[in-house]
Amino acid sequence: MKPELSNLNRRRFLTTSTAMLGTATLPSVTSAIDPIQRNGTHKFKYSLAAYSYRKLLQGDPAEMSLHDFIDDCASFGLEGAELTSYYFPEELTNEYLLSLKEHCFRLGLSISGTAVGNDFGHPEGDPKRQEQIDYVKTWVDHAAVMGAPTIRIFAGHPKKDQTKENSHKLMVSAIEECCEYAGQKGIVLALENHGGPTATAEGLMNFVNDVKSPWFAVNLDTGNFSSDDIYTELETVTPYAMNVQVKVVTRNTEKEKSPTDFKRLGKILKDNSYRGFVVLEYEESGDPRKESSHYLDILREALA
Repeated sequence: MKPELSNLNRRRFLTTSTAMLGTATLPSVTSAIDPIQRNGTHKFKYSLAAYSYRKLLQGDPAEMSLHDFIDDCASFGLEGAELTSYYFPEELTNEYLLSLKEHCFRLGLSISGTAVGNDFGHPEGDPKRQEQIDYVKTWVDHAAVMGAPTIRIFAGHPKKDQTKENSHKLMVSAIEECCEYAGQKGIVLALENHGGPTATAEGLMNFVNDVKSPWFAVNLDTGNFSSDDIYTELETVTPYAMNVQVKVVTRNTEKEKSPTDFKRLGKILKDNSYRGFVVLEYEESGDPRKESSHYLDILREALA
């Protein structure tokens, strides 16, 4: 069990996190369900998720490298690039991580964050549970080297013979352990609404209410709720978001697609004084380079 932050340390955290992440501050350990405190005005910075280029970044050989992806982010006039962990070399060195950091800096970009594909649903005693925790901690180290302020994480999925309550406790405890480690490196772990127990706003809020760490926040994915009232779901979660990933479509309960209403989304973000990165994550079947450029223009115009 981790020790509580002292009032002095908590104030120091809020001061330093404001300096690192803009004027947003995270809730304290003793007020995990409070929305992120912002300064009353919205500010959007734009980024592109490398997952948008998944077809180009995979294969042997791949058509593009992460350095090429960063080049495109600069050519699109973005402020950042989100470097998804899936497309890094298996044998990963600090030299490679620093080369990405340098490449971004030379092009006037920030690394807006990175993303991992973890599963914290494995039971106590299962080696897979510790593997997943260690995996996230390893990426905390990588993010620190690159200067990435946040990592998108998943909760995971319940396993056979687990009750809903037990599965939730397992996920919460793993997230808290990883957040404690991430806090030592200055990294925020942002939980995405991504199926399973986080498939709804209510399910995601269960984690917001229960995870006790100032280094925990939400990675809001606008396309991952399957709902007939999608914008109400998004509005419920937005006050706790430290990163926003935007899809170009939403889905109802029947999984039928509709174009994302970017202006309505922008109003939700503005009404909540969201300050931070708005990250396009293109998942449709078109040419990702052409379509990413196209939708980034639409997104920036709609949110202006």
